[in-house]
Amino acid sequence: MPEKIRVGVLFGGRSAEHEVSVTSARSVLDSIDRDKYEVTMIGIDRGGRWLAASDATRLLSTGRVEGDTDLKPVSLDYVGGGELVSLDGSGAAGARLDVIFPILHGPLGEDGTVQGLLELADVAYVGAGVLGSAVGMDKDMTRRVLRTEGLPQVEYASVLRRRWRRSPVEVRHEMERDLGYPMFIKPANLGSSVGITKAHDAAEFDVGMDEAARYDRKLVIEANAGNCCEVEVAVLGYEEPETSVVGEIVPANEFYDYNAKYEDEDSELHIPARIRPETAQKVRQMARRVFLAVEAAGLARVDFFVSQDDDEHIYVNEINTMPGFTPISMYPKLWEASGVSYAQLIDRLIQLALERHEDRQDTTTDKGRAHR
Repeated sequence: MPEKIRVGVLFGGRSAEHEVSVTSARSVLDSIDRDKYEVTMIGIDRGGRWLAASDATRLLSTGRVEGDTDLKPVSLDYVGGGELVSLDGSGAAGARLDVIFPILHGPLGEDGTVQGLLELADVAYVGAGVLGSAVGMDKDMTRRVLRTEGLPQVEYASVLRRRWRRSPVEVRHEMERDLGYPMFIKPANLGSSVGITKAHDAAEFDVGMDEAARYDRKLVIEANAGNCCEVEVAVLGYEEPETSVVGEIVPANEFYDYNAKYEDEDSELHIPARIRPETAQKVRQMARRVFLAVEAAGLARVDFFVSQDDDEHIYVNEINTMPGFTPISMYPKLWEASGVSYAQLIDRLIQLALERHEDRQDTTTDKGRAHR
């Protein structure tokens, strides 16, 4: 029997999407093939402590460990090799890992910070690298990249939190003039629709800006796309990515907010989306272009607006470089509808991570000598 691949599933984190990450990790743990993989759970609590063994299991089962005084934090050995070490000086805290699956959503997890740490540790990991993760996390930077690629998107503006708090009337008047109501207000660096509001008037605009400012120093304000449906495409691969069938979301609320995604069972999902085949093909092609433009890797979900008036106008909404893996998440659902099961999806992502790491090993870091 071939030796099992040692996989570390990294979950939790300090962002507002902590619970989504924990739920995603449970799903991966339930579905991963134990005949192929030796799994180590690595949890990050809300305070930023890395936990393994029974501490990680406790975080996974209860969702929190705050207040516990008997925790034994661990860290990744930065010398390389994917080994966990105890911070109390007692040495190794588990087996050396071949690949890490960082199911982390939001800042300090999906934004390139953890990816940089994994690069320093010289361990393979699932998902985009430092650049792709950082660009994909920041909605403002994503839109700047998409603009250079000529990809269509709604009109938008970005405002720093400090400026909003210093000159709220001036900012509001600018947005009313340039974008008009209704408009969407979002933290630039957050996912799962946390902190997003839709403003129909000045009062709602002020409330929405204050809400988004709780989560980020940079805010993105977007014009309404009009009479559009929301569709999503799952992308899988590295330099030659594949795309799934197109799925459509009909939110129970006015837009697809956090509650609609994870708590409200009245939202409708249509797979495949109720759009013309030629429009679906265009959406898939655009999803591939977005994936490559931001230098994503492994996986991503790309969201679009499609005009319901003519089924022709397509706008890129955003890319998520570490989409949710919960049982109701669109990413695994779209691949299942495309003929790839949840377990097969995990297999593909782990293999892509190992291939990408091998590719990086061929990069020369010194004259006449490769990284390996």
